[in-house]
Amino acid sequence: MTVLKRYVLRLFISLKYITANVVDRNNGRIVATASTVEHSIKNSLECGRSCNAKAAGVVGEVLAMRLKVEGLELGQARGIHLDVTKEIEKKGLGSKTKVWAVVNALRSNGVKLILDDEAREDSSRPVNF
Repeated sequence: MTVLKRYVLRLFISLKYITANVVDRNNGRIVATASTVEHSIKNSLECGRSCNAKAAGVVGEVLAMRLKVEGLELGQARGIHLDVTKEIEKKGLGSKTKVWAVVNALRSNGVKLILDDEAREDSSRPVNF
C-alpha cells in the first residue's frame, strides 16, 4: 500500500539547534536532512543563538540543495507535505518565525511544498452557489 502523502517534512527545533528532515513514509526512512548541529552550517553562522530565524533559513537552503541532489525537490511530482499549523502548535508560538523561515527557504529554492493546513482551510470554507 502506498501512502498519498509520501514525503513529509519534519522539523525539530530546540533552544540551540534546528533540524529539518524529509521522511519517505512508505518505508520510514529519512531521504534528506539538514541541521545546525553540522559543522559546515554551524561555522557559516556568525551570530549564534541570536539569529535563529536566519539559521532556520540556512537549514532550509541546505535541505533544498540536498533534495535537488537526490532528485526529490518535487517529491516525485506529488510534493513534500507539511502541516505548518501543527508544527507551530507542537513547537510553541515562539518558533513560528523559525518554521516559516524554513518553509520560505525551501520554496524560494524550488522545492514543491504542499501546506496541509491550507488544504484544510479550503475544505472548511462554505461553498456559495
